[in-house]
Amino acid sequence: MTAPATTTWFDLLRHGEPDGGPKYRGHRDDALSPLGWRQMRAAVGEADQWDHILTSPLLRCRAFAEQLAAERGLPCTVVDGFKEISFGAWEGLTTEQVAERFGDGQARFWSDPERHAPAGGEPILDFYRRIGEAWSHWRDALAGQRVLLVCHGGVIRMTLAHVMGLPPGRALGAFLVPYASRSRVRLDATDQGLLGCLVSHGVTESGS
Repeated sequence: MTAPATTTWFDLLRHGEPDGGPKYRGHRDDALSPLGWRQMRAAVGEADQWDHILTSPLLRCRAFAEQLAAERGLPCTVVDGFKEISFGAWEGLTTEQVAERFGDGQARFWSDPERHAPAGGEPILDFYRRIGEAWSHWRDALAGQRVLLVCHGGVIRMTLAHVMGLPPGRALGAFLVPYASRSRVRLDATDQGLLGCLVSHGVTESGS
């Protein structure tokens, strides 16, 4: 007799706008702006049901995740492996500032991130492996549950790369991930192995 499939659901929620507005943050630990808090509040609803919350250790994710977990009486685990990619010398700079200081470095990075990481930044293959290790551990540890992962745009892109079997360089530019947007992944453990699919992507409170 075939054993029933075990289904695990992951909602991947990007943080809202941080203080200082859009810029290359990476490991820079800025808090959410007042707008960012409103965006995060609008991104979750009473109908959302989770068993566990995971979060990046960075404040723009962690503060909201821990507050939400306390309000709902849920376990919340801070996972260092889900920290954003480091942008090295670009940290704290806007796209305009990077263009002024580093010329065509941005264009080269976004066209071929595997070969053109920012100076002092985390190589994308290392980032991809780091996210893969964290993802593999927690999808197995929380199998059969509904999980909210509060994290970053880069983390969501690399997670989807693992789920969908995409190379990391392609995934980096393939997915638009707005502030406080949500993506949902379904994982089914069957006799044929683990089957993963992207159910929805980039959903905001307005449904766009």
